[in-house]
Amino acid sequence: MNETLVYAVISLSAIGVISAIILYFVAQKFKVIEDPRIDIVADLLPSANCGGCGLAGCRAFAEEVVRTEDLSKINCPVSGNEAMKQIAAAMGLEAQEKDPLIAVVRCSGNRTNAPQKVVYDSAAACSFAHALSAGESGCPNGCLGLGDCVVSCKFDAIWIDELTGLAVVSDELCVACGTCVTACPRSIIELRLKGKKDRRIFVSCVNTERGGPARKNCQVACIGCGKCVKECPYDAITLENNLAYIDFAKCRLCRKCTPVCPTGSILETNFPVRREKSDETEKVSETSEA
Repeated sequence: MNETLVYAVISLSAIGVISAIILYFVAQKFKVIEDPRIDIVADLLPSANCGGCGLAGCRAFAEEVVRTEDLSKINCPVSGNEAMKQIAAAMGLEAQEKDPLIAVVRCSGNRTNAPQKVVYDSAAACSFAHALSAGESGCPNGCLGLGDCVVSCKFDAIWIDELTGLAVVSDELCVACGTCVTACPRSIIELRLKGKKDRRIFVSCVNTERGGPARKNCQVACIGCGKCVKECPYDAITLENNLAYIDFAKCRLCRKCTPVCPTGSILETNFPVRREKSDETEKVSETSEA
């Protein structure tokens, strides 16, 4: 009996040793030697793993940087220009300065502008509500206010305003990762240039209905009249599918389009209040012109 136990222990030990030797040689044969620069780049990233760069996460971003050795087509929006410069220096490359972006909610259909017509009583998710109905205001493109964008944001940079029922983006916290853009089932949220002094001009509407139906559901809907297109001296505004759009790459923030919009669907952000000309000022200007 004792000899049987001894033979069993010896056999198991021999099998373990042989298996270990085999596994060692297999591991050596198929081991992957990772470029140490990947760890260097990864340590310079914020480890947010938000996917704003278009890759699976920060590790994937670092691997892509090391693999391509090209920073012209890849960028980490969370890191910003300074961190990208550090990454470029670590890789012996050059990083191009990129203008910061910010998420913009292109909808002004609050509870005053777009009064409630029906009551939604189901799953509290924009994706679910969008598949079921046009929304409580009847606008098929308006913000549903159920917070899919809020859940997606890892930086607490977006929330639903209880008074207006609309999503609101923080200028200070938003890093333009784009997760809220993807989360919105109605494509209301867009990444736009943050602008000098955080100033932006955009059409706060995505409704492609004709003027009559659009205004029936929302008082500040774009009606596709084209007045802003004619007024813009920089050809920054286009009109397609009954909806005006301001190209932020062409817009020079001249503010000429805002006053001509009959519905007030064009918004100005962080601009000083316009000074209205008094009658006396207008008379003086007319006299001087004469």
